Amino acid sequence: MAWIGVFVLVLVVIAFAAVAYFVVRNIVHLAINAIVGLLALFLINTFHLMQLAGKPDIGVDWITVIICALAGLPGAVLLVVLGLFGLTL
Repeated sequence: MAWIGVFVLVLVVIAFAAVAYFVVRNIVHLAINAIVGLLALFLINTFHLMQLAGKPDIGVDWITVIICALAGLPGAVLLVVLGLFGLTL
């Protein structure tokens, strides 16, 4: 009977390790996306690229940070396109 308990414990530990691996891998991917998106947004604002199109710079607030963190570079592009159409967040 003790062997069944040990076997179940080993299976639980392996399952926990697998879940932890996938969570850490996704967190690293999310962090890289966030850094790339925020860096793109920073460079767009630093070089005032939106003002070349006659629009104000993109404000950095909590909603733009969340969009860049979740979507990365496509999120920054989305913010630029929305800014060009006059929709600010």
